[in-house]
Amino acid sequence: MKVHILDDWFDTLRHLPCFARLDAHEVTVWTDHAEDTETLVERLADAEVLVLFRERTQITRTLLERLPNLRLISQRSVYPHVDAPACTDHGVLLCSNMHAGTPSYAAAELTWALIMAGMRDLPRQMASVKAGHWQAGVGKTLRGRRLGLYGYGRIAKAVAGYAEAFGMEVVWWSSEDGRARAVEDGVQVAPSREAFFADCDVISLHVRLKPATRGIITAQDFASMRSGALFVNTSRAGLIAPGALLEALNGGRPGKAAIDVFDGEPLTDPADPLLAHPNLIATPHIGFVTEDEYDLQFADIFDQVNAFDQGAPIHMINPEVWSG
Repeated sequence: MKVHILDDWFDTLRHLPCFARLDAHEVTVWTDHAEDTETLVERLADAEVLVLFRERTQITRTLLERLPNLRLISQRSVYPHVDAPACTDHGVLLCSNMHAGTPSYAAAELTWALIMAGMRDLPRQMASVKAGHWQAGVGKTLRGRRLGLYGYGRIAKAVAGYAEAFGMEVVWWSSEDGRARAVEDGVQVAPSREAFFADCDVISLHVRLKPATRGIITAQDFASMRSGALFVNTSRAGLIAPGALLEALNGGRPGKAAIDVFDGEPLTDPADPLLAHPNLIATPHIGFVTEDEYDLQFADIFDQVNAFDQGAPIHMINPEVWSG
């Protein structure tokens, strides 16, 4: 089959062990990012299979109706960037392994790295010593401090394990269902949302972005945080109300933020007000960007391609499309 892979910005996949799983197919790898529908239609005119890097490209109804040869979209995890009903309407099978019970340890590790970087002010300390100024300010020890985890899911639980190893107190907040599961598991849940934001030294956000969770972190939540607290987001920027984080940093509550996600990606404007903020530590959406995580994720994705080719598709999101 003619397989097109979008948004492999560093041409990483062809160098991973899992890429051999596509040996039987004609593969085209696109190493840049295109948003314009006309460009995508031109590039993907002969594509029978589309492989996605999570949410890097939006798959819209307008695009799908102009790709008559497309039969399969293969990806991994959630798919808010894919118009699934439009896939069904145009006879395109969407396959996505939801990998229940297996967190992205790469994302959990980056979360912890950002917590360490924020609390010890590592970017500023590194810049200072390289500039010949030696130390720059005083950091904060993690042991004995309180970490608030918003979202009672797989990645957050992995981060909680790291925090406990460092001697931090872990406090949880989540949806009503998530809090009920946390109580059942015997972990500490904050007495209220207000107390959660007010009483934690670090708050890290771990929630899936969907219509019900868009904008769940508000300006009022940030206003409740301490002036010396750190806010971390390695999930999705859309979980925060538009403009609320920049406003919060300008107001000094929280005192610092460390984020891996932005409203518009890729973000390449160094003058962007949020990116340029002196109290923001930022990474370019690299939560899952490791060789190990890529090989794990794309092995699943390529297995879905082969299963479809062999007439026995797996991880179907819209099985009504499949006719055998």
